[in-house]
Amino acid sequence: QAPLDESGGGLVQAGDSLRLSCVPSRRTSGNYAMAWFRQTPGSDAEFVAGVSQTGGRTDYADSVKGRFTISRDIANNTVDLQMNSLKPEDTAVYYCAARLGRGSEIFRARRDYTDWGQGTHVTVSS
Repeated sequence: QAPLDESGGGLVQAGDSLRLSCVPSRRTSGNYAMAWFRQTPGSDAEFVAGVSQTGGRTDYADSVKGRFTISRDIANNTVDLQMNSLKPEDTAVYYCAARLGRGSEIFRARRDYTDWGQGTHVTVSS
């Protein structure tokens, strides 16, 4: 069983919104930095958005700035991704990732994360 469970993906039209959620599949302890990545066939997973262990800092890929918002519940180590004004190029499998955090630091590299979900599909039609 993957340590993280994602939900909220689906098929939408350009301009629509979706909200992805990620929860731990087992009891967790410690404070985690968390992020969302996405991957399309034949491509490496790319960083979409990340939030620090403290929850006080966020970071976004340039392609989603102003449209996506990452938020988290620190007590439960859950994280959401609100996606607005979706575009066909946002179509991908979205993965939630987590790692033990370091204060306000945000991690953008896939190799920095230890825990992953199995992914949720997002398809945006034009």
